[in-house]
Amino acid sequence: MKRLWFVAGMTVLAGLVLPVLRAQDGAKVFRLDGGDVSYVFGVNDHKELQAMYWGHRLPGSQQFATPRRGQEVASFDGPVTVTPHEYIGWGGVLYVEPDLKVTFPDGNRDLVLEYVSSEVRPNEISIRMKDIERAVFVTLRYRMDSDTGVLAREAVIENRTNGPIKLEEVQSATWNLPRGDRYRLHYVTGRWGSENSLQMRPVSGGKTVLESRRGTTGAQNNPWFMIDDGSSDDQDAGEVWFGALGWSGSWQIAVEQTVVKDVRITGGPNTFDFGYQLKAGESFETPWFYGGYSHRGLGGASRLLHRFEVDNIVPHAPHPKIRPVLYNSWEATTFDVTAVGQMALAEKAAKMGVERFVIDDGWFGQRKNDHAGLGDWYVNKQKFPDGLKPLIEKVHSLGMDFGIWVEPEMVNPNSDLYRNHPDWVLNFTGRPRTEGRNQLVLNMARKDVHDYTLEWLDKLLDDNKIAFLKWDYNRNWSEPGWPAVPIDEQKNVYVDFIRNYYDILEQLRKRHPDVEIESCSGGGGRVDLGVLRLTDEVWTSDNTDAFDRLYIQNGFTYAYTPAVMMAWVTDSPTWVNHRPLSLEYRFLSSMQGSLGIGANLNQWKDEDFATASHMIAAYKDIRETVQRGQLYRLIQPESNEQSVTESVARDGKQTVLFTFLHSSRENYPFPTVRLRGLDENALYAIKPIAGKAVEGTPASATGGYWMYHGIDVALKGDFQAAAFVLTRQ
Repeated sequence: MKRLWFVAGMTVLAGLVLPVLRAQDGAKVFRLDGGDVSYVFGVNDHKELQAMYWGHRLPGSQQFATPRRGQEVASFDGPVTVTPHEYIGWGGVLYVEPDLKVTFPDGNRDLVLEYVSSEVRPNEISIRMKDIERAVFVTLRYRMDSDTGVLAREAVIENRTNGPIKLEEVQSATWNLPRGDRYRLHYVTGRWGSENSLQMRPVSGGKTVLESRRGTTGAQNNPWFMIDDGSSDDQDAGEVWFGALGWSGSWQIAVEQTVVKDVRITGGPNTFDFGYQLKAGESFETPWFYGGYSHRGLGGASRLLHRFEVDNIVPHAPHPKIRPVLYNSWEATTFDVTAVGQMALAEKAAKMGVERFVIDDGWFGQRKNDHAGLGDWYVNKQKFPDGLKPLIEKVHSLGMDFGIWVEPEMVNPNSDLYRNHPDWVLNFTGRPRTEGRNQLVLNMARKDVHDYTLEWLDKLLDDNKIAFLKWDYNRNWSEPGWPAVPIDEQKNVYVDFIRNYYDILEQLRKRHPDVEIESCSGGGGRVDLGVLRLTDEVWTSDNTDAFDRLYIQNGFTYAYTPAVMMAWVTDSPTWVNHRPLSLEYRFLSSMQGSLGIGANLNQWKDEDFATASHMIAAYKDIRETVQRGQLYRLIQPESNEQSVTESVARDGKQTVLFTFLHSSRENYPFPTVRLRGLDENALYAIKPIAGKAVEGTPASATGGYWMYHGIDVALKGDFQAAAFVLTRQ
């Protein structure tokens, strides 16, 4: 896919449209256009980089004059505080969240950045800034996607002084919204087993901070936000600005309404316990912070973000692999894995049409439970006397590829690795080493830990025909010390750990380009646009209750594409709520994402296998639409007895409708479902996957009929579901 950047004045070179500096009465104004979006910023009268416009695409003829600093609000809030800055250092009388804060060796903490120059390259525009007195340089990079208008921003800080500097805050970017007082902030919160709970609050005076202090991304918050203009509760109406941070470490996003009711959003690595030692001659590259705009509501915003992720972020973009139907043996065997037992499960899975067989925890070291073995990554000879190859060959003979579970960043104290290298874990000298799930966190910032981890993973993939790694991470950090390096560098662990984690993933992808990887963290605890650059899918939640999943998956898809959202069918009742749900209901819930099966097939009956075979075959016919199409949330589960989603294929030829009923009341029928995103003049034939429409529903009708008249679904009772495919004639 060719990415194009547009400005009011354009230079065409080798088929690319490049951004240029537009001189308007001497003004330095930069404009980027993509999709239906324009983004404009410029250099103001004090050499500061100032935001000017972010919203609906403007006519190409529109010009902008030199931006001016804001007006002082008494002596308490000077012009620098009330000006909408693109990127600003902490200094002078700045009282809003800064983008960069440093301490110099002489104790000076004042940093005032001024514009120096700009550089235009294919697919990128860079702005160079410098402190007014010291040799600290900041380069801001802007990349806009031509199809969606999603803008990627990062900052590179260079220390050209003669000594080290301490980065106490180093953000990726600040986004500025048009002045307003009706904005609403949308974000997700959660915990293990309850990820992606949608939240909404008014944006008002003061600051809201979304964050993770856990060392990595966590379920408590996700590094994503949407802000709408408050004009409509329709999913597909109103102006929306959104952003997502591409960072898998501790992070923060601060949403701030200033004293003049400007709204600014600043995001990057978390400032809590942060202090990165940047030596003379070194540079620091922030994570990318992605931002976008839609005038088609929250639904339109999420559809733009989904498309951007599929076309630009995930491995093999813009043509990522379709997610195969997988089976994972964890719930059938837990730690009691054996070659014979896994082969028997593989035979059952293959008969249903499963395409990938995954063995979970318990295959390595002295791993009989979660108290021992993590860190000792050799095949357990008692469970697999001849290694993994006989099992892998069996799986391949059944027409499936093979996947395996790993947890590289963790170690049990009861392991050979820990006994030999107790210094390899995060720790403070002489302090307790807090265990979680009977394990400690390896300090991936260390080169020796990085090298060991890469070596055993590389060997595992070299020695075995493995197509898929389920990379798990089952606890957050504690005692984040790094006593092996000088005191001034010990807090670098927050960044260097994540950089080495990324490097291992990058090296594995280079050496084994056909291997696919899932990011898992006790469920959805590590999901962000940083890890999605390097992994093909994510585990959404350990909570596989099919009704709970309607809520979890709904929140997930505000920020992330269903193309990466793994959803398993497991046994019922689950450990979560002890509620019985039909196998058909469980399948339909999971078929809204990337389908997997995690049930104990040894307990299934013939009719269960028959149902599963039918549903898997149906899913294969619709999965490209579900995974890559445009998602419409017609009825959301949070405030209703119902949940309805619709996915429309990119080419518009297929539409998939999922409908769910919690409980019917007082003999009332299911609400009429009115579809969206169809061609109102085209004919669409409808066919049920499961369940049925009410009697008299036409077998074929125009898109206008399905959108304006709608479809009535025959759902009554408790925990009922139906699904349909509409095919454009």
